[in-house]
Amino acid sequence: MSARTRELPLILIPGVLCDATVWEHQRSSLSDLVAVRVAEHGLHDDSLAAMAQAVLDLAPPQFTVAGHSMGGRIALEIFRQAPMRVAGLALLDTGYKPMASGEKGADERARRAAWLEMARQQGMRAMAQDWVRGMVHPARLTGDRLLVERIVDMLATKPLEMFEAQFRALMHRPDATDLLSAIRCPTLVLCGREDGWSPPAQHEQIAALVPGSILVYVRDCGHMSTMEQPEAVSAALRDWLQTVMTRDTGT
Repeated sequence: MSARTRELPLILIPGVLCDATVWEHQRSSLSDLVAVRVAEHGLHDDSLAAMAQAVLDLAPPQFTVAGHSMGGRIALEIFRQAPMRVAGLALLDTGYKPMASGEKGADERARRAAWLEMARQQGMRAMAQDWVRGMVHPARLTGDRLLVERIVDMLATKPLEMFEAQFRALMHRPDATDLLSAIRCPTLVLCGREDGWSPPAQHEQIAALVPGSILVYVRDCGHMSTMEQPEAVSAALRDWLQTVMTRDTGT
């Protein structure tokens, strides 16, 4: 690992109620290329801007950042707050629009509120077992029970207060449409081909708005791409990081 590479570490940002478990394969497989660390969400941070500021407070002067799901939205807010510090950006299974108006927004709010109420009434594990059914490729629900249980176990350990704070953050998420067109660093846009929560069409829109971005679909994969197809995701991140390094060194 070169000295310059160490100056551009990779910060990985997990999504709602997730932690370093989501990035286990990527942390291991990319450590020969860059210094890697996973950001942690504060227990009471209830805005994406505050979560982004918490990452920036602990980050070096320049870095690359990859965010999954809500973590992708946090990565965009990091870029909004400190664009000159971000040498490369990877957005995985995520979104960029604010809460929709009308029936569509009401439907999303109701779904999220139902999970929150389930967590309050039945506990975090019951909520996680219901939540995971729409977050992985349908075949994994019966064909990869170990993976499903790992996801459930990860979510179930988180406190209710964190879930409530992240619920508020997502209900008031900012519009990043104009921000996307301002991004000039090497950008990877990636999603599971069967992601039903953050669908491929949404990522096509992101890629179309970010100049020069690369769009990657991961086959046989739902929303939890880093865990469902870890090798494919790590390979895409490695290609992206090498592009960042080539641009940074001018080679």
